[in-house]
Amino acid sequence: MAEPGATAALDRRPDWRLGDEQVAAFARDGFVGPVAVLDRQQLERVRAAVAAVLADLRRLEPQLYEVEAGHLQRPGEVVCHFLGGFRVHPVLRELVFLPAVTVPCAQLLGVERLRFWHDQVFAKPPHHPGVVPWHQDYSYWTRTAPLAHLTVWIALDDATVENGCVHFVPGSHRWPLLPKPRLAGEMDAIRTVLDAAQLAAFRPVANELQAGEASFHHPLMLHGSFANRSPRPRRAVVINVVKDGVRSESDEPLLTGVPVVPKGQPLGGRFFPLLFDPACAAASR
Repeated sequence: MAEPGATAALDRRPDWRLGDEQVAAFARDGFVGPVAVLDRQQLERVRAAVAAVLADLRRLEPQLYEVEAGHLQRPGEVVCHFLGGFRVHPVLRELVFLPAVTVPCAQLLGVERLRFWHDQVFAKPPHHPGVVPWHQDYSYWTRTAPLAHLTVWIALDDATVENGCVHFVPGSHRWPLLPKPRLAGEMDAIRTVLDAAQLAAFRPVANELQAGEASFHHPLMLHGSFANRSPRPRRAVVINVVKDGVRSESDEPLLTGVPVVPKGQPLGGRFFPLLFDPACAAASR
């Protein structure tokens, strides 16, 4: 029997699928976007949920997986970043099951069963100097394997060069795993470990999105974001997913407050639910 919450099969709603050109762009560049995922009503609900959590962040911190320590200590310098919003607000939990997100994820990963890994929120207030240094997401996730992950970056405000949108380095998803930088560290720290060929190919492009749009990127994609030089906020919810069957590579908790998934065992249970499973469609007929 399919787990509760998993969405119906791809062929049930083909309008959620990406086009052939978008899939080809992802394979070529390591990312694709913009993709519309939230309508106006959904966008406003998610904005309100994020605002509620941000306003109560210190009280909610013990229930979250992680809050960027540098932000708590130096909020005027370090970008606000936290993991686990789905645990503290029902709207953020609903968001991780949204078919407009889960169907393209299953399609890009080429899987029939898709599982939740964790979510994140990034918030840059107007004129905030904080950056998110160049990094590969999987460098923070090596406690899970194999590498069959995907990141969805959902803009809650128009994301532009001026207000610190994400930049990608096209083709870097074919690079090997690089050392893990500090997310509150220096923007260009990663450049010190790139070889000559990688430095020559280091030509970032801006991932500008309108509010309610998303981009999807590979776990080895090198990306980062610059300071917000505008009078507007730049907020985003990020959803990280994995192929069903990705397993734990640690005998420690994979996320703070989550029961241990023994090393070698696949992710599962209420903290890592199925998001997409064709069996749901069969069960509903």
